[in-house]
Amino acid sequence: MPSVAANGISIEYEDLGPKEGAPIILIMGLGQQLTSWPVSFCQMLADAGHRVIRFDNRDTGLSTYFDEAGPQNVLEIMGAVATGQSPTVPYLLEDMAHDVAGLMDAIELEAAHIVGVSMGGMITQEFAHLHPARVKTLTSIMSTSGNPDLPPGSEEAVGVLMSSPEDPSNRDSILDNMVKGRVITGSPGFMDPEWVIRANAAIGVDRANYPAGVTRHLAAVLASGSRVEKLKGIDRPAHVIHGKDDPLVRVEGGMDTAEHIPGAKLTVIDGMGHDLATRLQPILADHVISFIREA
Repeated sequence: MPSVAANGISIEYEDLGPKEGAPIILIMGLGQQLTSWPVSFCQMLADAGHRVIRFDNRDTGLSTYFDEAGPQNVLEIMGAVATGQSPTVPYLLEDMAHDVAGLMDAIELEAAHIVGVSMGGMITQEFAHLHPARVKTLTSIMSTSGNPDLPPGSEEAVGVLMSSPEDPSNRDSILDNMVKGRVITGSPGFMDPEWVIRANAAIGVDRANYPAGVTRHLAAVLASGSRVEKLKGIDRPAHVIHGKDDPLVRVEGGMDTAEHIPGAKLTVIDGMGHDLATRLQPILADHVISFIREA
């Protein structure tokens, strides 16, 4: 896979589908590599004629790591934000949105359809606010507006973000922990067998296992605050997709996002949690493709 220099860092990316197709940039969530966008899902978009770009966010995969910043004290940052303080963190979501613009510059893309999941949806929202002319459409999946009045995820699901394997140096222990987390946060109506979850997780673990970046991603999400006022100014065609049964980012997060983006379309999917389960992928791909076609 190629890499480019963008926004002062190195970004690893993959370019799939016909080069002349309408481009879709896929932005992955917290601590996840580009490989967390399933090849099967990407192929569905490519088969519909789209050029599909997936990439490693900073601090994940084979893109630049911010080792010098060290791990972040997430509980301390949460406490600071709760008391109205502005904690100092290595970077914010807007910096990650500028990474996307830098990637587009490097591969000579003036504009694209932007699709993000979870934290990637938050980056998508920031990108549409900061770089509106470069957005053909935006699709925010299983994400939220950052509104502090929204209900939090379940204690068990939020705990997954902070969980660690019994033996961080052992591959099987790492995969056991990832499977356990996915069973908790995944889609009850579309749940993959555990062997499938494990096989998919192994792709990322064997490529570039880098848990240190997760606390810095969490710090960026927490310190970036609410996007409600930013969402009100977005004037691009927007689609918000959310699972009715998401235990990590409650469906209210998607509803609030759609409520504050003028003219946004909201799609709530029964049985969908916080993952890209195999049987869920064609449903999501169809929503993405159809919305782009309509827009």
